[in-house]
Amino acid sequence: MPRRVVLVTGVSRYLGARLARTLCDVPSVERVIGVDALPPSRELRASLGRTEFVRADIRNPLIGKVITTAAVDTVVHMNIRASPQDSGGRTAMKEMNVIGTMQLLAACQRAATIRRLVVKSTTAVYGSSPRDPAMFTETMEPGATPSSGYAKDAMEIEGYVRGFARRRPDVALSVLRFTNVTGPRVDSVLTGYFALPVVPTVLGFDPRLQVLHEDDALEVLLRATLHGLPGVLNVGADGVMLLSQAIRRAGRIGLPLPGMTAGIVDMALGRAGRPDYTPDQRRFLNHGRVVDTTRLKAEFGYQPRYTTVEAFDDFVRGRNLRPVIDPDRLSAVLDRILGGLTRLPAGESSHV
Repeated sequence: MPRRVVLVTGVSRYLGARLARTLCDVPSVERVIGVDALPPSRELRASLGRTEFVRADIRNPLIGKVITTAAVDTVVHMNIRASPQDSGGRTAMKEMNVIGTMQLLAACQRAATIRRLVVKSTTAVYGSSPRDPAMFTETMEPGATPSSGYAKDAMEIEGYVRGFARRRPDVALSVLRFTNVTGPRVDSVLTGYFALPVVPTVLGFDPRLQVLHEDDALEVLLRATLHGLPGVLNVGADGVMLLSQAIRRAGRIGLPLPGMTAGIVDMALGRAGRPDYTPDQRRFLNHGRVVDTTRLKAEFGYQPRYTTVEAFDDFVRGRNLRPVIDPDRLSAVLDRILGGLTRLPAGESSHV
């Protein structure tokens, strides 16, 4: 049986680099080619093992030459960006996400050696709205179609991927819709949000959140790359938690604000270098999103090792997030207040 040649896009970021490194240790994989427009950091570069890094922009048709020259048979597309701030602005982000994916798919379509394509997508394609079901299955349509940002890009990308599947039915295609990935080493808009000492929320909203631990995300990507499960797959941990619960578990202070002021706060945070919020992210933090993972467990055969709460707690521990207000000090203050109240005469305490 011939050994495989795998190309992974987006290896200058943590999860892509980790997947490439893990594939290097698989005996059936002959070569791992890592592609990104920017070189990985020194730390990530050292962790890539025998991955052959190629600095290439997938928006450039020359990506096809990389695929054909190396006789790549498996492509894992992970270079889909969620943050405009990390992409040089919204325009550059959309070009990388949509135009880059179109060029990559065109290159894969022309390459006779391609046998498998794995696309890292997102559950953001389901949108977030008050009309959402309790859980989205893979066959459901969004309650409110995403109209901007990362979610809209992901919907367009999946549309182009479906077109590729029609033109190349001989290629095994897996579209993995991930919930937000968390963990000790993952940097994202959501992890940055919970690292804020004071976390702004919208008054009257306490959405359900579902996340996935970085180790589980890696395992699903690895299995899809090596064994595959054609079709669309929701990937998330078991269980949910409320936004208010997550804030408390992270030791942060929640700041509920009227909806009319939330946009002003987001702009101020963005200018201060904090996580940049887009309208689709704001809707997510208003309404939340939960997906059904029956197919992940029953057909793909994978049970995530971490629940949503466990994955979030590991993120908190890994980032060494300390309570903004020392709970021991707060308890001591409350004890003093209560002690003072008990010492007041009955007539005075009734007026406190």
